[in-house]
Amino acid sequence: MTTVTDLLIVGGGINGAGIARDAVGRGLSVVLCEQGDLAGYTSSASTKLIHGGLRYLEYYEFRLVREALFERERLLNSAPHIIWPLRFILPHEKGIRPAWFVRLGLFMYDHLAPRKKLPGTEGIKLTRHPAGQALKPGFDTAFVYSDCWVEDSRMVALNAIDAFEKGADIRVRTKLVSARRDGDTWVATLQNVTTDETQEVRAKVIVNAGGPFVADVLNAKLGLNTTKNVRLVKGSHIVVPKLFDTKEAFILQNTDKRIVFAIPYQEKFTLIGTTDIPVESVPDKKVEISQDEIQYLCNVVNHFFKKQVTPADVVWTYSGVRPLFDDGSSNASAVTRDYVFDLDAAQGRAPVLSIFGGKITTFRKLAEHALEELKPFFPNMKPAWTENAKMPGGDMPDADFDRFFATVRQRWPFLPEHLAHRLARAYGTRMEELLGSAKSMADLGEDFGAGLTAAEVDYLVRREWARAAEDILWRRSKLGLHVPVDAAAKIDAYLARKNAASVAAQ
Repeated sequence: MTTVTDLLIVGGGINGAGIARDAVGRGLSVVLCEQGDLAGYTSSASTKLIHGGLRYLEYYEFRLVREALFERERLLNSAPHIIWPLRFILPHEKGIRPAWFVRLGLFMYDHLAPRKKLPGTEGIKLTRHPAGQALKPGFDTAFVYSDCWVEDSRMVALNAIDAFEKGADIRVRTKLVSARRDGDTWVATLQNVTTDETQEVRAKVIVNAGGPFVADVLNAKLGLNTTKNVRLVKGSHIVVPKLFDTKEAFILQNTDKRIVFAIPYQEKFTLIGTTDIPVESVPDKKVEISQDEIQYLCNVVNHFFKKQVTPADVVWTYSGVRPLFDDGSSNASAVTRDYVFDLDAAQGRAPVLSIFGGKITTFRKLAEHALEELKPFFPNMKPAWTENAKMPGGDMPDADFDRFFATVRQRWPFLPEHLAHRLARAYGTRMEELLGSAKSMADLGEDFGAGLTAAEVDYLVRREWARAAEDILWRRSKLGLHVPVDAAAKIDAYLARKNAASVAAQ
């Protein structure tokens, strides 16, 4: 049976999910296919920040920074459970960037877009500030500014949930095999990578949101060529036992003019990154950090912090390949993080819109711009709507998480506070559906470790397309660093039993 749709979106990262959400809310029919898990490649491998991109000012990316700063406030209001303010300490080091230059950049950062919730920049004396205790002697002054933390892969899931609830057809572990033009429509063959079952989709427009695979989709799957090129840059992060006790993050200037973040992570750890390494191609499987990258990140933080780290201290690493638009820059760090569209719409032939570049902070605006590009093909499309819309779980009064959490403690007093806080952060007001009528921890079923219960696993399978332990531990719950070593095997066995029982019942 052939599915007929307005848009076939290829790619289940932040851009694909964001476009699906926006499009279906405007009245378009949508099929989204993702060959792996939602956010399974680049969108779960970010530095997990909603930020304007302070260092982009150095490359005159004023439009991108301004747009990102506007989006920072909008996203904070739309998803206060998975996004929250974070202060950053930038120790000043003579010889890298003069103090006046840093002050000017931070002044522009504060004033390129309105700030309603986030405090502005201030200068501090590290000799009198608690943060200075973690740093080596010689760092006397610093600047402090605001951005936001985001649970990146959950942001992708929330966009997909919203899209699905508005009518989108979300197909994970489903790859695009090929597509051909048939007059003014596309005929695409999709394949379920688990069962090998093929499906046919007829779409008016294909949106190529393949991320680092965008060129492969165009060339290998659609049989087209593009004049625009993607620049592949690997970004890697390391996680180590926590280096400092302050709640602020650090932004560290390196002698190569790059910056590295050191961010409090899951209470016990420090997240350090990122690198910028040009790569020629994208592996189908997981991309991995190199030993040189690990040493580079260790060297940067060791220059600043009293507590030294070695590669042996690293408890976890993750890497992603960012699909940047190739603007001809010789330096990978200088390549634009802005997004570019390539619309192939020869007269009378079915269009394909390819997305080059982008960043998680600007996904919503990117989706709006993508649909503006497609408006000539859908003249009856409804207007933009996402600017003030809440993400699933984010509909709490005044976007006040602390007030919401107080109601959570009253509503489910049997939850240990740490677990209640994690669930509130992950699911917001959707906790009601996850916990249901539970009156005790026993009502939530088997505990796989770190408070991950069968009830939560069932919810993630039922509502968020989780299919394996990896999806649950490393993207949906982020509990991979906290559960016992055998947790993944137990979860996969549990899922296999549930699936077998479901098949038997049919």
